[in-house]
Amino acid sequence: MSRSSTELVAILRGLTPERAPEVGAALHAAGFRTMEVPLNSPDPFDTIKLLSQTQRDCLVGAGTVLTAAEVDRVHGAGGRLVVAPNCSPPVIRRALELGMRVFPGIATATEAFNAIGAGATELKLFPAATYGSRHLKALKSVLPKHVRVFPVGGIGAQDIAEWLASGADGFGFGSELFTPAYTLAQIETRAQGLIEALRAATK
Repeated sequence: MSRSSTELVAILRGLTPERAPEVGAALHAAGFRTMEVPLNSPDPFDTIKLLSQTQRDCLVGAGTVLTAAEVDRVHGAGGRLVVAPNCSPPVIRRALELGMRVFPGIATATEAFNAIGAGATELKLFPAATYGSRHLKALKSVLPKHVRVFPVGGIGAQDIAEWLASGADGFGFGSELFTPAYTLAQIETRAQGLIEALRAATK
């Protein structure tokens, strides 16, 4: 994937089934095509099902996936994306067995190579803000070239260019984009701001 098509993942922690259709539509309109609903949200499987049904050209799935059994439930709800805060080989292997995309959470080279050893080719650097873009650049220098790394946690629109320069292949945005307290208008504005910042950084 080229820089011009850098993937942005919407992390919708706290999203409810009632708001899922309108929030999903707003994010889609802004340009987001990948959405995850963390499993510590209210009724996450119902929300995933609704998003997958209403945003058919988007990749929808779950975050904070900790067990292989949860992978099965996400798949059953129509999700095709699994994101974890940690590196769990059973989660990685089960997601891949089901043909899902999987982003295990890593911070160190050891965790990254454990994830790669389990079959992962896409990694979530988490929490990104506390490690910084120089940490990513150092990691990328030893990782296989085909492995993609998405910084997640504490990154805002103003940080995108710096992280891209250090080798980021995409980003996940949580509270920078969505919290249950945000109005639909605020979500739309934040989504558009992130998309515009990415476009400016990749010109």
